[in-house]
Amino acid sequence: MSMGRNRMEAFSDGVLAIIITIMVLELKVPHDPSLEGLKPLLPVFLSYVLSFLYVGIYWNNHHHMLHTVKQVNGATLWANMHLLFWLSLFPFVTAWMGENHFAPNTVALYGVVLLMAAIAYYILSQCLIKGHGQDSLLQRAIGKDWKGKMSVVVYAAGVALCFVNHWISLALFTLVALIWLVPDKRIEHIFASDQG
Repeated sequence: MSMGRNRMEAFSDGVLAIIITIMVLELKVPHDPSLEGLKPLLPVFLSYVLSFLYVGIYWNNHHHMLHTVKQVNGATLWANMHLLFWLSLFPFVTAWMGENHFAPNTVALYGVVLLMAAIAYYILSQCLIKGHGQDSLLQRAIGKDWKGKMSVVVYAAGVALCFVNHWISLALFTLVALIWLVPDKRIEHIFASDQG
């Protein structure tokens, strides 16, 4: 049975808002009023910034993706919950990594969560395409999805490199965020051409 996408989108938006709220609550206010008092918070803050970017990227792309479809089914709802599960772990891995000053184990787990969220997003997109057909607006917009596939490879490489040099891993994770931060116009272009 198919249903409209609006409830799934509203639920997802609420979950993502809660994730950001939980992450920001991990930024504890120092009792030292000087600028020196902020120094110990720098790793926590940098972790927060990176994760905030990722949550924003997922929210933006999720929003665009859902606007290419008219309905969802049970498989899509579960695929969406799978994605939200991995995204809901962002506050934990973000805090653990920041509090432990980017220790290799913490960066590796952060990378695993990034990797699993990317895989979950791919599964969600494939469920939506399956429900709407290979000639759907979403399939035409995504195409071969080289950007998504490349992200998965870079995340996996980042996890593997954590125990060689965790700073390289962090650089790779940041690079992927920056690549996705540049607005992806594929869906907007396809949507505009379909309307025209």
